[in-house]
Amino acid sequence: MVGSSDIEVVLLPELGARLHRLRVRGRDLLRTPADISEHARDPFFWGGYVMAPWCGRLAPGAILVGGRVVNLSPNFPDGSAIHGQVYAAPWRQIGDGAFAIDAGGDGWPWRYRAEVAVTARAMSLSIVLRLTNLDDAPMPGGIGLHPWFPLPVEVAIHSDAVYASNSDTSPVPQGVSGDLDLRRRQRMAQGVDATWPGPADPPLELFWLEHGLRAAVRAPSATLHIAAAYAAERGAIATEPQTHAPQGLRRLLDGEPGALTLIAPGAAIELPITFEFSSLA
Repeated sequence: MVGSSDIEVVLLPELGARLHRLRVRGRDLLRTPADISEHARDPFFWGGYVMAPWCGRLAPGAILVGGRVVNLSPNFPDGSAIHGQVYAAPWRQIGDGAFAIDAGGDGWPWRYRAEVAVTARAMSLSIVLRLTNLDDAPMPGGIGLHPWFPLPVEVAIHSDAVYASNSDTSPVPQGVSGDLDLRRRQRMAQGVDATWPGPADPPLELFWLEHGLRAAVRAPSATLHIAAAYAAERGAIATEPQTHAPQGLRRLLDGEPGALTLIAPGAAIELPITFEFSSLA
């Protein structure tokens, strides 16, 4: 457990080092199951988990990347390879609130290390994500955090561009409009499942009116994207700071914006995420 005077975080290293519970001033803000084993049975829709070495959806099957064959199996009902490889795997503890996993294989022909470090101070929660290429060749990679927040919660995503669908993505983003214009605080509309590139500061805000709480979410990165989805059947929304757009591998190969980062051997990418909580006036 990680905490401060106002924040309590319960982490599960045996299940992806995921955030099982997030309480702020005694209020539960994450979608937390009553039975911890539910994270393993239904890993994509509970708590908050790390996505690595890619975020969102990639197309399954064999594809040549830099002389190596990526051959991912689908792990989601829509037939995609989604959210990486480490979201429910056992991680090892490397410090107070810090965990790591060395992974690769299973169709991903590079070795890598994913790390997460969680700290809290007063009303500030810091979650630092890191992805290191352990291989001897450049590796495409991305990293992000996928938290689920139960309704009711309002949201603002401060970007004027959007990839309108996380399932069937266009090569370039479009201007925001309608339900995808979230620049002003509002409830997310049912059916939204999209990604916003290049957001302003703060990129993301969350508002819990019944709890009198607001969170300004910052993730300083030159490649920051905010993915979001409304899951009506789960009674929750996801808001996901991450380093690339959906289908990031295709984007890298085709020279499209929002691609996975090509990480040199021994190098790393980092995504420091901060939730700054405050009281609603």
